[in-house]
Amino acid sequence: MLELKDIQAAAARLTGQVLDTPFVESRTISQLIGCQVFLKFENLQYTASFKERGACNKLAQLTAEERARGVIAMSAGNHAQGVAYHAQRLGLRAVIVMPRFTPGVKVERTRGFGAEVVLHGDTLEESRTHARELAAQQGLVFVHPYDDEAIVAGQGTVALEMLREQPDLDTLVVAIGGGGLIAGMATAAKAIRPDIEIIGVQTERFPAMVNAIKGTHLPQGTSTIAEGIAVGTPGVITEAIVRQKVDDLLLVDEGDIEQAIVMLLEIEKTLVEGAGAAGLAALIKHPQRFAGKRVGLVLCGGNIDPMLLASIIERGMVRAGRLARIQVNARDVPGNLARITATVADAGANIDEVHHQRAFTLLAAQNVAIELVLQTRGREHIAQVIERLQQAGFETALL
Repeated sequence: MLELKDIQAAAARLTGQVLDTPFVESRTISQLIGCQVFLKFENLQYTASFKERGACNKLAQLTAEERARGVIAMSAGNHAQGVAYHAQRLGLRAVIVMPRFTPGVKVERTRGFGAEVVLHGDTLEESRTHARELAAQQGLVFVHPYDDEAIVAGQGTVALEMLREQPDLDTLVVAIGGGGLIAGMATAAKAIRPDIEIIGVQTERFPAMVNAIKGTHLPQGTSTIAEGIAVGTPGVITEAIVRQKVDDLLLVDEGDIEQAIVMLLEIEKTLVEGAGAAGLAALIKHPQRFAGKRVGLVLCGGNIDPMLLASIIERGMVRAGRLARIQVNARDVPGNLARITATVADAGANIDEVHHQRAFTLLAAQNVAIELVLQTRGREHIAQVIERLQQAGFETALL
């Protein structure tokens, strides 16, 4: 089984090849959650993910004969970019098989590193099967995204850096897909600090490691905003390490992850993808589990589709009460809409959208239902706007 010396050797190979990313406390998030939260900014790596650590460690150990053959990988994006970038840096041919649902930003970035991208299959398993077939046909070296000791050792260097900066951490919270990151980090951290607590996080839609370790039979979903950890089957190597060295596994839902993405964007001014926000999502969902502790989180990736990000931000504004939809019922006469918008403006809210509904309403025929989407300062402000409209004689309700 993997040992600390393997991870230390990987750290030596990675020196100067990957970024030793910042690991700092977020005072504001600490206050909000109720524990001391330290963030490891792996989203600042050149490929915006920790994945290039394992990829670089693996490729650096290939023989001359293997380098001449080239490499192939299967990935939803971050492992792909890590392999493609370091293969390009080392002058190796790289073929990357990606599922067809992979966000366009990840596909184009992978191509940008000089890799040959093959889009095949609707799941990671289908992509993996195709990649194995291509590897056999073309004599390419298969670089597994997580079930490989060289990959796991490379990912484990994250924990070495975190404990070097903050040696008295109580807990590490790490997202789990196939398990490469948490297996490497747990191996390093438990060797350095046997008393440290290691907590893994999966989404409720992809609980493969939770099912494997806890013996549960939770259903598997088909999609998640944390596509980077949407893995159907954990690795053999990684599962064995998780079983031995990880203290607990937690599940988070889509709303928790969305909230964490928006919180990091607003508070830390840093952009993470769904998988990168999973650790913070666990703290948001289970604050009592971490109360008063010194907790290290890995922001493991920052590659998020811009359209998905826009949707998450908008939904976050709705949850925070900064974007609201109200219905105002009024007589359908000239000037009433102007009175309504003027009242909203006087109350300090901004109108995003206006919809007149005449046909699909139970109101009297001479009346109209007007739906307004408003930008507000929060829930208290929404209540003030509604009150002002009601004072002006308009029947108003929050939708």
